[in-house]
Amino acid sequence: MLSFDFSPCQMNRRAMLTVGGLGLGGFSLAQLLAAQARAGTGDKPVTTGKSVIFLLQHGGPTQFETYDPKLDVSSDIRTVGGVTNTSIPGVSFGSSLAKTARYAHRLAVVRSYTTGSASHSNRPLISEATRKANLGSLYSVLAGANDPQTGMPSNVTLFPNAVEPDDLGPDERFGRFSATGEFSSAYAPFAPGGGSTLQENMKLTLPRRRFDNRRELLTALDRLRIQLDSSGALDGVDTYRRQAFEMVLRGVADSFDLSKEDPRTIARYDTREHIHDTRYTDKTNGRQGRKWYQTNARTLGRLLLLARRLCEAGCGFVTVTTRFVWDMHADTNNLGIERGKEAVIAPYDHAVSAFIEDCEERGLSEKILLVSAGEMGRTPKINNRGGRDHWARLAPLMLYGGGITSGQIIGQSTRDGGEPGSEPITSDDLVATIMHTLFDVAELRLRTGLPSDLVRMVTTGTPIRGLFS
Repeated sequence: MLSFDFSPCQMNRRAMLTVGGLGLGGFSLAQLLAAQARAGTGDKPVTTGKSVIFLLQHGGPTQFETYDPKLDVSSDIRTVGGVTNTSIPGVSFGSSLAKTARYAHRLAVVRSYTTGSASHSNRPLISEATRKANLGSLYSVLAGANDPQTGMPSNVTLFPNAVEPDDLGPDERFGRFSATGEFSSAYAPFAPGGGSTLQENMKLTLPRRRFDNRRELLTALDRLRIQLDSSGALDGVDTYRRQAFEMVLRGVADSFDLSKEDPRTIARYDTREHIHDTRYTDKTNGRQGRKWYQTNARTLGRLLLLARRLCEAGCGFVTVTTRFVWDMHADTNNLGIERGKEAVIAPYDHAVSAFIEDCEERGLSEKILLVSAGEMGRTPKINNRGGRDHWARLAPLMLYGGGITSGQIIGQSTRDGGEPGSEPITSDDLVATIMHTLFDVAELRLRTGLPSDLVRMVTTGTPIRGLFS
């Protein structure tokens, strides 16, 4: 366990050895570094060097008010609030996606995607298609639990409390985000502020007071490094343990320090302008309804910014999610479509467009694939309360970056927006798309010592047709 106690008596060689021996799915980081050094140039990596950010629209997003609007239909089906033109001639999005619409030529939108489920879950992130493990955990099994260059966890899940310590964490009533299926819990996602195994292994033991913000955490890490140097704890420690120690501290400190960003970048991502403090108090959501909507608006943009930082630092798979804010039934617990456009779709539009703009400017459009999807879609018919209910047969799916052929609409829906009007795209296809983005499939087939059935699943799946040229 990596456990820091900042009293002077703890700054010793034993603490140093504990850090260097941080377990990584059967190997310590120090052992991994040593093995790489012995291998010289080593085998060709099985990964492509690309990363995936999975933006889970938890609750079931409406296709009608996002990426597949319908106007030439009866009023009980018609897209609420109209449409906005996009940068692709003849293609429209729902009116609340006006900012994202400007980047439609950089996106791929799938209008024939179906999850096959009408129930709340964490699919397609965790489903039969992922062998009931978090999709990022499958990546970790094959690529390793930590990046060999930076020591960063390869699989991270970000909940609101990753950027606001007092905000909401995971809601796993309908499925555990940390599920690893048949694989070791060592491959569970690292969830800052959450309860993953790796989070427990990186616990900070503070004797007098807890740290209330990341700046204090970073100061403490710097102090730990200085104290270990001055105490002689690093003397005589083998090269690989020392390197591992530095990698862990550098990775934690640099990746989570949003203050190192240009303030203009932070402001660009900030979705707090969409908070309406006096709204939504009539919704309970387990007596936390207003907090759910406020939390989503307060944190979503910064969560995507943090995800981008983590990918730059070596994370291969990052999940971003808040609570079930997309569940637009218009009942006691949930907002309907009209109010949901303001409370949910508007901050989503702001965050996604900021992410795209940022990645384009930073030259990351080939390195990071953003996948935006939920566990289901919404009914064609608007219910008598002004909401749309659960729907298994069609759901919105948007992808950006990662080397995709952009500026295209893949597939089509039926006139009422309730069924695929062309060949259905399934979760199996989406999983294959993600895995082919992350892995060098030809190299992976040649690699020994990996679970053969998992390698077979990853290398034989077929990515969404037309997505890659």
